[in-house]
Amino acid sequence: MSISLIAHRCRTSDRTAGAARGVDELAQLVAKRLGREPRAIGSPSEPRVADWREDLVNSRGCLLEAGGQVDDALSGNNVPVLLAGECSIALTTLKAALKNRPDAKVLWFDAHGDFNTPETSPSAYLGGMALAGACGVWEAGLADPIDAERVVLVGGRDLDPRERELLDESAVTVIGASPDEIVQIQNAIERAPLFVHLDLDVMGPESFHTTQVPAPGGLAAAELYDLLEAITEECEVIGFEVTGFDAPEDEAERQRAASVAVHVLDPLLEAVQRGARVSN
Repeated sequence: MSISLIAHRCRTSDRTAGAARGVDELAQLVAKRLGREPRAIGSPSEPRVADWREDLVNSRGCLLEAGGQVDDALSGNNVPVLLAGECSIALTTLKAALKNRPDAKVLWFDAHGDFNTPETSPSAYLGGMALAGACGVWEAGLADPIDAERVVLVGGRDLDPRERELLDESAVTVIGASPDEIVQIQNAIERAPLFVHLDLDVMGPESFHTTQVPAPGGLAAAELYDLLEAITEECEVIGFEVTGFDAPEDEAERQRAASVAVHVLDPLLEAVQRGARVSN
């Protein structure tokens, strides 16, 4: 077993230029950490505020490629590590992960629920509908839905009113943003294999402010690190994806933020390296 490092550079529903910069910055650091070169998918295009319909059509190939990369890795007995600008990729990646490992659960870290639909979203932002689309709450036309019972959402605190209702009506397990929630998280995942989705805005802006939509509260960087460390000591990580690094133009500021991001990723990186060593 090996690790497939994928830098997903093409635009899905990115609304800031920092999203593509964030992928490139993290790809360099994660590549160095893992000792392997990333596979670059696509090229950045002009970010813009677009309606979900436009983004869904224009980024269809890019979204399918994200799921295809996860599928290729797992079907080849490899571990996908996918770096992307924002969460729309989950419309295809979650299904790819659970298709190959139906015993796995999705552990979704995010300040937002991403559980809006085209009817409920105040912003018409495709990324804010990603988890709902993956669970079949609305039809994106990209992949079959996953079972919402397989999803554990951690850290969601900035939820629209109807989005909160949809989550309450769903089978998704929702857990707050606190280091005290570790027992609840462990009970929810039941030591199952995990595919982890980590939107870096699960951290509060006091620890990590370079995200597209910072939300007050949330985890400190050290708290997120400790949670991931505790979880990965108990569970197999079959792969993970990282989104939400809105990297600033200033090089020094960008590097400082990237170092925080890579630090909190260390438990996940160690987990996939450990798995590869055991398999080999």
